[in-house]
Amino acid sequence: MTSETIDAAAAGSWTLGDLSVRRVGLGAMRLTGSAAFHLGTPRTREGAIAVLRRAVELGVNHIDTAAFYFSSLRSANELINSALGGPYPDDLVIVTKVGPHREYSGEWGTAARPDQLRGQVEENLRQLGRDHLDVVNLRRMRQDSIAEHFGALAELREAGLVRHLGVSAVEPRHLAEARAIAPVVCVQNQYGLRGPDPAADEMLRLCGEQGLAFVPFYAIAGEAGPQGASTAHDEELLAVARAHDATPAQIRLAWTLNQGPHVLAIPGTGNPDHLAENVAAGALRLTGEEMARLNAVHRGEASRQSGTNGFI
Repeated sequence: MTSETIDAAAAGSWTLGDLSVRRVGLGAMRLTGSAAFHLGTPRTREGAIAVLRRAVELGVNHIDTAAFYFSSLRSANELINSALGGPYPDDLVIVTKVGPHREYSGEWGTAARPDQLRGQVEENLRQLGRDHLDVVNLRRMRQDSIAEHFGALAELREAGLVRHLGVSAVEPRHLAEARAIAPVVCVQNQYGLRGPDPAADEMLRLCGEQGLAFVPFYAIAGEAGPQGASTAHDEELLAVARAHDATPAQIRLAWTLNQGPHVLAIPGTGNPDHLAENVAAGALRLTGEEMARLNAVHRGEASRQSGTNGFI
């Protein structure tokens, strides 16, 4: 499908609290290198900045990032600030996350304590050059209860450092726990066309019922996660891709968006061609029959075969 002239508005919009965002956004994790974090090889600074500016030109107004998105040479937040700050576009919504901790060496440290979350928020503010953060997700790091951590973020929201709050990598009980403390505008969990995942399906349903944005990560990458995108595709997916003259990655994104109007996509890339293709996926309209075939794949009722052209 032709992608260069398709705008992010084709996917429609949703609100994060009082902030309207296009349903296809940009994940900043892969701006720093060919793979996330300290994996792969660093990207050029000029190339990453060009991708960010092109994203805005294509109508993207939702960027997902974090202070721990950095490689040996690049910081995603610093790239965003350099490319789009001074001043930022009025409608641009930057969503960050806190909880995990990485040392400057790139190694992962222990999860932040509740009293350390203010420091993580302030580091995001410093790197992005902002006086407040639009949305901050608390990424759960295996703790049984998130009440103390989320309560610390709620205090920062009351202090004006954060506008809206979300949660990530959570179960329904954690969402209920958070909502009892402060308003939640989004849930960011792993989800995609990759086989049966009843727990993820349940969270998707709950968010729809409660009017919250559901923001899946690794929707294209699948099991490959931060290493890169899946290149294993079911024959049903490949057949749908051929019917639309689209890549398997675009079909994965279109299927994800079709799960409900509250679903937002944040595919990451440092490649301008992939960026345009990801945005264009928001204009794909799958038929009822195609959705049924892909839903069967999601339920594990179709065999997986080898394919290519996957990316995030």
